[in-house]
Amino acid sequence: MLDGGRLSPKSLGTAVLFGVLALDRATKAWAIGSLAPRGSVRVAPFLRLTYVENTGAAFGVLVGRNDLFIVVAVVLMGALLAWRRRLPPGRRWAHLGLGLILAGAVGNLYDRIAYGYVVDFVDLIVWPVFNVADSAISVGAGLLALDLASGNGGPRKGGA
Repeated sequence: MLDGGRLSPKSLGTAVLFGVLALDRATKAWAIGSLAPRGSVRVAPFLRLTYVENTGAAFGVLVGRNDLFIVVAVVLMGALLAWRRRLPPGRRWAHLGLGLILAGAVGNLYDRIAYGYVVDFVDLIVWPVFNVADSAISVGAGLLALDLASGNGGPRKGGA
């Protein structure tokens, strides 16, 4: 767990997973309770908070295919968990990236199962409306790319 007074990379990834998931749930609960009745609130010239019920994927792809996205999310989460289990402990960026991606996937999966859509609310005006889970997935993917680009390769072969 602790590595010289710090969380190990795997524990850090787990802590990030639960922390981001809690933040995602809290912000979506706020959006449903406070923002949904108003629709949209301008915060800055480049930022609005806009309540959206998204039944598709990013950029409005496959609208109404919630069932497909639930299956894909469960399969991908299983693959990511298997990858994480096989990662060497020193792969800090990979563990952190996987924690972020898993948090985002679980947050959006929860929405799809509980509501039949994903709650989005961050509106940069020139970009599709998104949420904390979407941001976590994007940042996590970037960290995984950084880890792979540093020459670490994929997960190691063999057991745990």
